[in-house]
This record gives sequence, structure tokens and C-alpha cells, in this order.
Amino acid sequence: SDTGPALYGHFGQGCVHTRIPFDLYSAEGVAHYRAFMERAADLVASYGGSLSGEHGDGQSRGELLPRMFGDEVVRLFEQVKGLFDPDDRMNPGKVVHPAPLDAHLRLGRDWAPRQPEPLQFTFPHDGGSFREAANRCVGVGKCRKLENEGGTVMCPSYQVTREEEHSTRGRARLLFEMLDGHGDGPIKDGWRSREVRDALDLCLACKGCKTDCPANVDMATYKAEFLFHHYRHRLRPRADYALGWLPVVARLVRRTGLVRVGNILARMPLLRRLGTRAAGLEDRSVPAFATETLQEWWARREPRADGPRGRVMLWPDTFTDQFHPDVGKAAVAVLEAAGWGVTLPPASAGPLCCGLTWISTGQLDQAKRQLRRTVDALAAHVRAGGLVVGLEPSCTAVFRSDAAELFAGDQDVHRLRDHTVTLAELLTQHTDGWEPPPLPVHGLAQVHCHQHAIMGWDADQELLRRAGADVEHLDSGCCGLAGNFGFTAGHGEVSRACAEQVLLPRLAEADADEVVLADGFSCRTQIDELDRSGHRPLHLAQLLAQGLSPSAGAATAEPADASTHRPTHRSTQGEEGPR
Repeated sequence: SDTGPALYGHFGQGCVHTRIPFDLYSAEGVAHYRAFMERAADLVASYGGSLSGEHGDGQSRGELLPRMFGDEVVRLFEQVKGLFDPDDRMNPGKVVHPAPLDAHLRLGRDWAPRQPEPLQFTFPHDGGSFREAANRCVGVGKCRKLENEGGTVMCPSYQVTREEEHSTRGRARLLFEMLDGHGDGPIKDGWRSREVRDALDLCLACKGCKTDCPANVDMATYKAEFLFHHYRHRLRPRADYALGWLPVVARLVRRTGLVRVGNILARMPLLRRLGTRAAGLEDRSVPAFATETLQEWWARREPRADGPRGRVMLWPDTFTDQFHPDVGKAAVAVLEAAGWGVTLPPASAGPLCCGLTWISTGQLDQAKRQLRRTVDALAAHVRAGGLVVGLEPSCTAVFRSDAAELFAGDQDVHRLRDHTVTLAELLTQHTDGWEPPPLPVHGLAQVHCHQHAIMGWDADQELLRRAGADVEHLDSGCCGLAGNFGFTAGHGEVSRACAEQVLLPRLAEADADEVVLADGFSCRTQIDELDRSGHRPLHLAQLLAQGLSPSAGAATAEPADASTHRPTHRSTQGEEGPR
């Protein structure tokens, strides 16, 4: 390989970890690997060093041990093992009578995996190859940790189930087996595999592994790609249509004047139960539609002149626009107070969407159509150097990450990626001389998984520090709702268990006057339904707006239909969804 080795580890103890990208696909490459290992062993032994790794020797070094210990000591190893294991049944072929170091390779010169049909994602970090992406996992097992210290997220489904199948490593292994590189794998039906589908079913697509995994495995992307091929030209589960097409459904409900009726029906337990079951969803509270969308409010608002800092475009994602427009109103107030003129995408462009809900359900052809229209509509703004401010972390992450992986090489997509910022990034990195309003508050922050994985929370933390707010970043991992995941039938138990690990207990311990920050619509929805301590989660924009004008800011914290903000129904695990 032309790529150099990666070096890491605790050098202070002399324990050097290295990942060397050997060519293990050809006979010549495997021979080079063997020659390197033999020369490296001789070099280390010549300095009196140790070949033995921190976690033992195993097959990769067993053959080399005589170079370090000598033949006499290795024969003693054999005699001791022979006393306790005369039939060589315990861990054969490793330290005693080891198999050759180039035998039983995971890849090797005879590895010839299936070539997947044309992909939807371009996998730019893996040479455009799903095969290489599926082979990223090297088995470190960090995804099996049970705590989220330092704000990490990976891997919520494993933390709840404690089953290897539902870890990032377990899923990566199944995807690798799906390619059947040696012709003797257990998975023979490729993209149609039920085993792979079932392992991916409990993946929350939180993207935590994209950042937390040492190999940067991106299971959310692999899942979306798999689901696209798995259900291609076939009927999908009902939940995929109900949740994947949510932006279209929301606009249809509003266009037909059924918002108030829908909100009333959703609060009637029997009708809600029938409706969610028919749609393949969990029997849980349904978020209420706002009586007026952000874009409707914007259309009737008096036009404002550009601010002294220029103009930014506020992205009206479906969740902010249709369900929580007060978050958008608060953002407008904060941006204008900071000296920015604000605009929304032109109405002439028609309904726009980032495609998130279609991406998360694997409907990638439709996601690309939606995203293409949006990129074209925003092109003039970003070509002129204008910034786009995202409020919903998952939608912002599409612009910052997924879009470029769906449309590699598209310059307008790359410009949109480079010109999309969070509210905190705009205020801390692009608004010189501005200081946030004083916020003498204490509180907790549930950071959205996609924000952790793609944008990070550093700018938010800096902004809150400058405002004087004492806000603790919870080590709670994923809230458990994770977009469509927690609403899909059969996922309720796992969704609740994720929240009950850290998030709900910490909210129960918090004082009543503590602020709870949750920029993600999913996070706020999960807290609204499951938290019984009476906290109302706020977006950062709402907290800042309160600092500008306490009375106005308090108004932005109220939902459009306050009676639906604190649902009385608690979710239970619904019927098993369609498989």
C-alpha cells in the first residue's frame, strides 16, 4: 500500500501499537508481510526486546517466538502444555506448535469477495468500495464499552442488549461475511440476507461509531446502504413509509387543513393506538403539529434589512418548521441581535428537504432526489459565500457529511458542506466582537448523537462559557429515540432502556430550576415523553433568546400546542414490526 503505517499506544512503557496497511490481497503482498514480520522480530530480539504484545502472542507471532526465547525455552512450553493438554484441544495452533503466521488470514491471496451492485453512497474514505468499508473493523471492541465517559456515544444497542450481534463489531463482521470472500461463508444471499437485516435492525444509526470507533466504522451509512439494496423493488415495512416520508406527510396534513384534527386524534388513546399500529409504529405519544409553521410565520413577518454583518440563511428543517417553529423564531431573534440579516430559502424553490428521513430508512434514491433539489436551491447563496445555519443537528449533519458522500465530486454539495454551520459555530467563529447575553443558569445538556459525531459540541460549550452558563455535558450517550428508531414497532423497549441508563436518572436528580438543553428534536421528544421530573428541554437558540429578552425567550420555550408538550401516555413495546 502507498499509505504509511499508523502509530499509537503508550510509548512511555515502550509498548508501540502500529497498524500497517500490508497488501494482503496477493501472493506477493502476503510474502512481503511474512518477510517484514521476520525481519522485525529479528530486529527486536537483537535489542533484547519483546515480541509479545500487550494482549498476548497468538497466531500472528507464535511462529516467531523461538527468535526471542530460543528453541530450548519453546520446547519447555510444549512440554508444559503437553502435561495439561495432551490432545492439544485448548487453543491449538497458537503458542505451541503454531500455525504459520501467514495462514488463516482474514483476507489472503484467495480472498475474492462479491462485487456489490452499484452503490448509492460513494464511500470516499474507502476508495469508493463497500468491501473496504465493511473491512474497516479490526476487532478492537471499543463498541462493547458500557459507559459513555467523555461524551462518547458508541454503541447504545450493545449497552442495552449486551449481545455481540448488536455491537458495531458484530454488525461489521456480518457485513464482511456477507461479501463471502472465501466462498465458504455462512451468508449466501448477499443484500437479501435476513441475518444481516436483523443485526442492523437494532442499530440506532446514531453515527457514534463514526467518531468513537478507532477505525471510524460508520455503521449508520452501512445500514442505509444495506437497507436500500435489501428492499429494492420490494415492499418495505410500513414504518419506512410512515416515517421515511414524514416531510411529505406533514405538508399534506397541513395542506388539507387537518392539523388541529390530527392533533386532537393523536391525543385520544384508542385512535392513536389504532393509527400507530396500522403504520407499523410503537404505541407512544405522537408529536403535535404546530398550528403555524416557521415558514408561514416568516412569510407574514415584515421584511428586515440586512444586518451590519451581512446575511445568513436559516435552514427550515422539517422538525423545526412543522413541529417546533418557536426554535426557529428564537434563532431569528438571536441572529438579528448579533448583527446578522436572516433569510430563508426562496419560496419559489418549493418544498425543500435535506432527505434525512429517507436516508435513515434506506430509501436512498428518494433521498438523493430531495437533496439534489435542495442543493440546487441553495447553490446561489453558498456560491456567493453565504453561510447556512442549521438548527436540527441531524439535518445539519446531512449537509456536513452525508450529502458529500452521496454526491462525491459535486462542487455545489461541497460548497454547501463547507458553508453550513451550527448556531454556536456562527456566533463563536463568524461573529467577531459579539458577546452572548448573560445567562446565570445551571443545567444539563443532552448532546445529539449526530452533533457529537459530525459537528462536535466545542462551539456550544465555548458559547455557554462566555455567557456564564454552568451546563454539564451529560455522559448519557444516545437518548434512545434516534429519529425513526424509537417510533418503529418493536424498538420501544430498547429505546426506553437507552434513556434509562443515564439520561432519565440524571434528570430525576436535577433541581427543578436547572436548564435542560437538547438541540435535537428526537432528544426533546424523548425527554418530553419519558421524563417525569417536569423539565422542559430547550434548544440553545431558546436559551439565548431568553437572555436577550426573558419574556420573549420564555414564549419560545412553549410548544405550539402546550397540552401536547407533556404527554400523559408512556410508551410500551408495541407489536413486532414487519420484517
